[in-house]
Amino acid sequence: MRQTKLFTKTQREAPKDEVSLNAQLLIRAGFVDKLMAGVYTYLPLGLRVLDKIKNIIREEINAVGGQEILMPALNPKENWEKTGRWSGLDVLFRLEGAGGKEYALGASHEEVVTPLVQRFANSYKDLPVAVYQIQDKFRNEPRAKSGLLRGREFSMKDLYSFHANESDLDEYYEKVKAAYLKIYGRCGLGQLTHVVFASGGTFSKYSHEFQTITEYGEDVIFVCAKCGTGVNKEIIDEQKICPECGNEKLEEKKSIEVGNIFKLKTKYSSAFDYKYTDEKGEKQTVTMGCYGIGPSRVLGTIVEVHHDDGGIIWPESVAPFQIHLISLCKDAKNIKQADEIYEALTKSGKEVLYDDRADATAGAKFADSDLIGIPTRIIVSQKTLEKESIEMKKRGEKEIVLLKIKSLKID
Repeated sequence: MRQTKLFTKTQREAPKDEVSLNAQLLIRAGFVDKLMAGVYTYLPLGLRVLDKIKNIIREEINAVGGQEILMPALNPKENWEKTGRWSGLDVLFRLEGAGGKEYALGASHEEVVTPLVQRFANSYKDLPVAVYQIQDKFRNEPRAKSGLLRGREFSMKDLYSFHANESDLDEYYEKVKAAYLKIYGRCGLGQLTHVVFASGGTFSKYSHEFQTITEYGEDVIFVCAKCGTGVNKEIIDEQKICPECGNEKLEEKKSIEVGNIFKLKTKYSSAFDYKYTDEKGEKQTVTMGCYGIGPSRVLGTIVEVHHDDGGIIWPESVAPFQIHLISLCKDAKNIKQADEIYEALTKSGKEVLYDDRADATAGAKFADSDLIGIPTRIIVSQKTLEKESIEMKKRGEKEIVLLKIKSLKID
């Protein structure tokens, strides 16, 4: 991608009303644009990152048997009335359509997925079933804040599993828990992300959150110094020791929630009278679990964790491009050589953002490169070409390495 063809531009300052670090950097670097509070447009660079996060999630959820679907965002009121959430969920967007018919914008999709799977899986032979989607969700947050971390419209991967009994749910629940930790590891958040015990609400004694430690976090958790298991602030009074290993030393940390999983049990299956026929021919209520990760929230968290004074430092796995090729060439011959390096890198399969801007100073190009945060910077100039070389620097590191062009193995 030539930077002269990229329609977006970097900005020196973020909007004055944007206080969250992730949104400030993402807006300034040209990854997102703020339409209104809690609602953002993903620009070309931001969409590349978001898609990479989504694909990591897909790979790991597919690996534990998830089947991807896509459900409507517009839901009928009747389904939400059956579960009691039409009036009971305070962040639900409610709409009135033609003829006075009422609808909801999906805040989550239990009301859609439960009757959907009910139409197909009615026997013990059909279970278990696990289906998921990656789709925008809508929540009428009274105070949308924290940039991509708490929006009114946001990307969500929601997985729902359906089981014949609780022991089967328990087994699958642990598989998904392990898959989530793989996802965060692949997104560059692994060492900082902890499984955290939280209240199970009306479903069970506990649910589990996945919290990433950062000084910029909006949550407070208590982390076991021995095994790394965490406890949410809301249940710390009843759970003063580690629920996993019994250690009494729990350290207070600030964090960002990047996912959660619940054992729904029969709450939603009962609402829709979803039963299956067991081996004896008797009717039994289906047991359910749900598992959420917000790809947009993960994106924002990565920025909160991986940045410095210059801008974003993207992990290799989710970076919009692998290489930021910067040309400082002025004469036609050297510009042609820089173009050839770009074309050869691209042809070899590398993802390259090529700063070919003729009207930008070297300082401006380097500042933009730091702000955008692509992992590897390659500099081509008259000085390097005279030595048949390029300069290479890793984002976040100070060392600059002079490499022969032929060592790039792009011929």
